[in-house]
Amino acid sequence: MKKPQVNELFRRHPGNPIITVRDLPYPANTVFNAGATMFGDQTLLLLRVEDRRGISHLTAARSEDGIGNWRIDQRPTLMPSPETNPEEIWGIEDPRITYLEELQRWAIVYTAYARSGPMVSLATTADFKKFQRLGPVMPPEDKDAALFPVRVKERWAMIHRPVAAFPGTGAHIWISFSPDLKHWGDHRILIPARRGGYWDANKIGLSPPPLKTAEGWLILYHGVRTTASGSIYRLGLALLDLEDPGRVIARSDEWVFAPEENYEIFGDVDKVVFPCGWIAAGDEVRLYYGGADTCIALATASLSQLLAWLKEHSTRGGR
Repeated sequence: MKKPQVNELFRRHPGNPIITVRDLPYPANTVFNAGATMFGDQTLLLLRVEDRRGISHLTAARSEDGIGNWRIDQRPTLMPSPETNPEEIWGIEDPRITYLEELQRWAIVYTAYARSGPMVSLATTADFKKFQRLGPVMPPEDKDAALFPVRVKERWAMIHRPVAAFPGTGAHIWISFSPDLKHWGDHRILIPARRGGYWDANKIGLSPPPLKTAEGWLILYHGVRTTASGSIYRLGLALLDLEDPGRVIARSDEWVFAPEENYEIFGDVDKVVFPCGWIAAGDEVRLYYGGADTCIALATASLSQLLAWLKEHSTRGGR
């Protein structure tokens, strides 16, 4: 008998997974962890594709309804460029896309992987064909990063997840600020990983970019719990102040989405739901997530229901 879903804030699309490696027009190992945005009247996903060497690149997929009939670029859209950017020698991964209206460009924050470890890199584009690399903006080890779409008190803001070199200190979500998208400072912990037996103890990270709502910046983040049978990646919610996104208004005590279906439980990395993009249209939120590091799946939610649920299931101040 199938386990009943108690938390139905996010509803899986019945056609999941919506994109698998078999849909790609060229050979690869897996496709997962896609950034998402609206590009004109089309939904655009920037897929993380891992090739058969184990090196990841990014490929664009476009759809009229954001569900099916995906038109996937015939060749990789953004490849690692270790000749010009040595931080990308082992691939580029997990893009988060934010449209910066002030610049009339999309910013893509992604993880560049090199011998020194993963680090946060940034590129911009106006058409998802040509890209301007700004290079690494955070040193290793750092990942799970995304920009806010507008300046905060004349500075850009970024959420990211550095990992301390000292064991036992935890992996927390941080926020940093920049005048020019290149030089970043005022680093501080935004949402700490909990301790003990919590679902989000010890290691957390941002999932899709911050979503602006009337009540604050809505944050969806992943928590990693290590068990005797391995790690489990689940998702929770938080809310940041609109004028001061360094202030946490609310944070969910419970997770809201977890691996349950076969395509989320079994794959290259078992028991993982990992979104890098979501799109809000009215009250509907479309969440695009990687299942078990092997496919792309879709879930939908009501924005008003997410906010109402968070009010009832939160720890104030994010602790």
